[in-house]
Amino acid sequence: MAPYEALYGRRCCTPSCWTELGERQVLGPELVADTEDKVKLIRDQLKEASDRHKSYVDLKRKEIEYSVGDMVFLKVSPWKKILGFGRKGKLSSRFIGPYQILKRVGPVAY
Repeated sequence: MAPYEALYGRRCCTPSCWTELGERQVLGPELVADTEDKVKLIRDQLKEASDRHKSYVDLKRKEIEYSVGDMVFLKVSPWKKILGFGRKGKLSSRFIGPYQILKRVGPVAY
């Protein structure tokens, strides 16, 4: 019985035992190159999935521009502890306003 069999009663299938089992030889440069190839493949697939998701999101996105004098509502996020008029949780206001736009400061800031 081999020393690694005595501990568990079965053959070892970890990379450190592969050379003893004859399943695969662990060679430094080949293992590193194989791992780098797999990492590159995974990165490419993640980027492809991210690009596909972005294209779906961009279909629903609208470019909105406002003019000075327009009346708008401001969206209030209940997750950031900004609660409207003393209400808590899901009964708090989602939008406050209307407010009049006085000046355009930047491309998306008013």
